[in-house]
Amino acid sequence: MEFSRETRRLALQRMQDRTLDLLIIGGGITGAGVALQAAASGLDTGLIEMQDFAEGTSSRSTKLVHGGLRYLKQFDVEVVSDTVSERAVVQQIAPHIPKPDPMLLPVYDEPGSTFSMFRLKVAMDLYDLLAGVTNTPAANKVLSAEDVLKREPDLQKEGLLGGGIYLDFRNNDARLVIENIKRANRDGAYIASHVKAEDFLFDDNNQIIGVRARDLLTDQVIDIKARLVINTTGPWSDTVRNFSNEGKQIHQLRPTKGVHLVVDRQKLNVSQPVYVDTGLNDGRMIFVLPREDKTYFGTTDTDYHGDLEHPTVTKEDVDYLLNIVNKRFPEAELTIDDIESSWAGLRPLLSGNSASDYNGGNSGKLSDESFEELIDSVKDYIAHKNHREDVEKAISHVESSTSEKELDPSAVSRGSSFERDDNGLLTLAGGKITDYRKMAEGAMETIINILDKEYNRKFKLINSKTYPVSGGEINPSNVDSEIEAYAQLGTLSGLSIEDARYIANLYGSNAPKLFALTRQITEAEGLSLVETLSLHYAMDYEMALSPTDFFLRRTNHMLFMRDNLDSLIQPVIDEMAKHYQWSDQDKTFYEEELHETLKDNDLAALKDN
Repeated sequence: MEFSRETRRLALQRMQDRTLDLLIIGGGITGAGVALQAAASGLDTGLIEMQDFAEGTSSRSTKLVHGGLRYLKQFDVEVVSDTVSERAVVQQIAPHIPKPDPMLLPVYDEPGSTFSMFRLKVAMDLYDLLAGVTNTPAANKVLSAEDVLKREPDLQKEGLLGGGIYLDFRNNDARLVIENIKRANRDGAYIASHVKAEDFLFDDNNQIIGVRARDLLTDQVIDIKARLVINTTGPWSDTVRNFSNEGKQIHQLRPTKGVHLVVDRQKLNVSQPVYVDTGLNDGRMIFVLPREDKTYFGTTDTDYHGDLEHPTVTKEDVDYLLNIVNKRFPEAELTIDDIESSWAGLRPLLSGNSASDYNGGNSGKLSDESFEELIDSVKDYIAHKNHREDVEKAISHVESSTSEKELDPSAVSRGSSFERDDNGLLTLAGGKITDYRKMAEGAMETIINILDKEYNRKFKLINSKTYPVSGGEINPSNVDSEIEAYAQLGTLSGLSIEDARYIANLYGSNAPKLFALTRQITEAEGLSLVETLSLHYAMDYEMALSPTDFFLRRTNHMLFMRDNLDSLIQPVIDEMAKHYQWSDQDKTFYEEELHETLKDNDLAALKDN
């Protein structure tokens, strides 16, 4: 049992027995990234998360590790350069998670269109240059309207000018988090979910020396001491910073909500990811993405002021998305009853920047000349032969366009912020899932420096660009063949090749651990062998403490296999109750929790009205 309920108990005990070098509050992707680098660098590291790992923002994304082509509508070269560079790093350290999936972007002749055909070509060429995929089979292609419809014949034909196709990558967001967490645990970090930070511990100089927390499973209050405490709580960052804050309250974040809906592939059949304007002249775009035997679609960034812990999908959200999808895919005729699953999540965006999708600013007006000068300028920029100002000067000769002048949600900075408050609290906030490693690296450089100067504790930061997450010990240049080799190994444990491939693709180099479980456990009543293996691995190696943890974040059953889920509910609850020795009361609690989660997932309240 490498990372289990027992591991959690021991971690809490050990966190109370010592003074940690670093205590991390928050177990989403940001905290997980910091924990991995801190533990691997030798810091005495602890992490607490008030929910399950990735339960907040980090399991509620669009499930892409994408390069942000949209940022090039403002020709924000620096942002896209950073993003595609980091995507390449994620491919190196977690090669079993991101999967290449070329994106189709149709262009329509309509008011408010994000891209014209010319601007799309310029943007895609820049994007490929920055991503290092020029002169390869993955390079972008400009498509005529006829070519677009050959690829996706159900798309709206009226006003279609053409489109483009460019390289993007799908992601399993919750899995990326748990693989970072598991690696940090293996490297010695003390990690516990369902532990809520409630206050800080202070010394006589009003400096933070730890956290007072509550174990939500036992209701026990515990004190955890640490030389440094870092706040990586995403949408809760301001809340945590304002603990015991007797001065001016901090309001750094502007949470926005993203919503995604899932339907059966037969209801909305797309062969590849599609990224398209809403057609409402509102400056927003939507994704339409195939996954398993389903199609999901959604968009991000509407201002949010509700309960941070339980953002919900509203009727307005559903109506908005159905209206767009039915316009772009006229034959679909989707209704709310077609929606099988859904999720809503909060993006912890930083407020304060105007007219930029990320952390740029007003791009001003662009004039029409050749874009070769622009491409050459970007090449020199990447080679450090010129400066961003030179790129911006080149941009001014390309095409006329007006930048966004209003601070709408899609124009809020997606950049990150790392700050140290007067009381010593460190806060790493903002960013996007693609940038998580770089954000953690930047924070860790400062943390190691502080520990050296203020505590005479010396550490050397690992090279996180080459340090694999759990399950990531696979040759990045040979992923498919190594995954297939693992799958073939799985057949020797009695699995079908399809089930073995499922495990190999989901767990990467950890797949043999699941196959080895066939020597220790037998197929649970009501579950197949692959379901039994996944469940026991989730409990003993991934600290899944409830059926919801298993169905929603350790696997994709609730999101993309909803039509097969009902038959698994009782067998999974029974097996977990047996494994954890739940009382009847415990069993009832977790069963009710799962059914309440399913009601939200299924939009039961909206469908009943």
